[in-house]
Amino acid sequence: MADTLVADLIVERLERWGVDRVFGYSGDGVNALMGALRRAADRIEFVQARHEENAAFMAVGHAKYTGRVGVVTSTQGPGAVHLLNGLYDAKLDGVPVVAIVGQQNTSVLGSAYMQEIDLLGLVKDVAAQFAQQVSTAEQLPMVLDRAFRAALATGSPAVVIVPHDVQQQPAPEPAQEHGVVTTAPEWRRSQVLPFDADLQAAADVLDAGERVALLVGQGARHARDEVIAVAERLGAGIATSLLGKPFVDESLPFVVGTMGHLGTTASAHLLGHCDTLLIVGSNDPWTEFYPPPGAARAVQIDLDGRNVGNRYPIEVGLVGDAAATLAALLPRLRERTDRGWRDDVERHVRDWHALVEIRALTPADPVNPERVVWELNRRLPADAQVAVDVGSCVYWYARQLQLPAGVPAHLSGTLASMGCSVPYGIAAKLHRPDRPLVALTGDGAMQMTGLAELVTVARMWPRWSDPRFVVCVLHNGDLAEVSWEQREMEGDPRFADSQDLPAFPYAAYADLLGLRGIRVDDPERLGAAWDAALTADRPVVLEVLTDPAVPLLPPFPAGAAKLEQMRTGLQQEGAAGRHAAELLETYAAQEGAGR
Repeated sequence: MADTLVADLIVERLERWGVDRVFGYSGDGVNALMGALRRAADRIEFVQARHEENAAFMAVGHAKYTGRVGVVTSTQGPGAVHLLNGLYDAKLDGVPVVAIVGQQNTSVLGSAYMQEIDLLGLVKDVAAQFAQQVSTAEQLPMVLDRAFRAALATGSPAVVIVPHDVQQQPAPEPAQEHGVVTTAPEWRRSQVLPFDADLQAAADVLDAGERVALLVGQGARHARDEVIAVAERLGAGIATSLLGKPFVDESLPFVVGTMGHLGTTASAHLLGHCDTLLIVGSNDPWTEFYPPPGAARAVQIDLDGRNVGNRYPIEVGLVGDAAATLAALLPRLRERTDRGWRDDVERHVRDWHALVEIRALTPADPVNPERVVWELNRRLPADAQVAVDVGSCVYWYARQLQLPAGVPAHLSGTLASMGCSVPYGIAAKLHRPDRPLVALTGDGAMQMTGLAELVTVARMWPRWSDPRFVVCVLHNGDLAEVSWEQREMEGDPRFADSQDLPAFPYAAYADLLGLRGIRVDDPERLGAAWDAALTADRPVVLEVLTDPAVPLLPPFPAGAAKLEQMRTGLQQEGAAGRHAAELLETYAAQEGAGR
């Protein structure tokens, strides 16, 4: 390897770990690595984002859509700082990402050199499972191998810092000598199962229950069939966390939808009235929407023992793979013959589906945002991929969109960082360019990152076998989720200085980039607009002028408890809040009528 550099060794090691795509942005700290990526361009694709934060989101999206490690690179100083948001997204949602970060030459470290910051100090929390600076050429393979194994084993980001002069050193020959550790780029997932006695203890708790509920999270992504089989055996209803939504078929009559503040009335009923709870692969933080402590006996299954008992006082914790553990648990469970509880659950699911349509068709000024997603729900291609941003659009995704089996949908769930949807969508589209992509976003998130990354879409789309990449922008001129939080949580009026967004012509901007823009301000045109967007010969920005006054009302009974605070805030807004107050009362009456 005498003719190659450490930078080339990095790329060779990435290849051996199965990496085919690196996201990032260049800079002098990674110039040698850029050269190595150029030399390996036929084997590893470098994806240039418009900003390092977005590159990190792309790496997280890659990990979520592919199930493999996402890799991102940046220069030192500001480039490294910009990575943090995406790396925290990976940490909090539990996905493997490796960041390769440049640094100034080792000879100047400690001199307060230009762009020199303490990178290990910077990432010590976000990359708590593994962060290391490479000081010698011989160290590089070992550090990179450990970074990948740590990311995969812990589902978290790992950071490898490589000073510029180390990247430029000759790649070393493999050696067996004191002070040199030789490692292998190898890791395989294990199957973890609880002990038989623990499985029986869990079965005893579940069999004793009369009203059983399952709460299913993203840890059940490979356990779709097993989840349904256990629910059928127990006569149980199934609720999902926000991150678990894509992994359960919501068309089934006993699947109640998403739980929590942005969840469904059926999920509120299920979790509020069950006497037994089985939590599968979920660490959802909306603890006020779980059964009241003591109201339900609980069993939890999670591959990560740190999550067991983390959100609810459980009786039996099963540390194991969700699919294998449920399969081992199933034959120990008795078949239910009494359908009383299941019939009750299914009635509330039917009531929720009726309410969904009523809400979507509730008049608003000019368009009800729920109607936007309701119209998509009837048109979403069976082979689509979905990316969702953070803000009020998450509520409409959670409540209005039933994902066809096999359609992946991802968002920044636990960090809940605005601006993730278009970077996620790019990562998904690069993974499967033959499948259409739909991104749901608000105008606030679009102004944060989406507008910049539309430039990336405009650059890339001619290479895609299926050009469909639809970004639906819910344009209401308001940071609507926070506006409603100001009313709900504080009893305060909306603060215009913090909440108003500058006007921007999203559809016209798409046209300017050579994409297609469609602007809708009439709900009766939504169906045709979605049809046009989903059959276009190029990426589309579907800009819909929506009503910020549509309330983000939690499902009752929690929603009923929030009404007075919301009313107090709206009353202080005077005439400006009258329309929102009327819609709030309409929504409250609709929910009350369905109970």
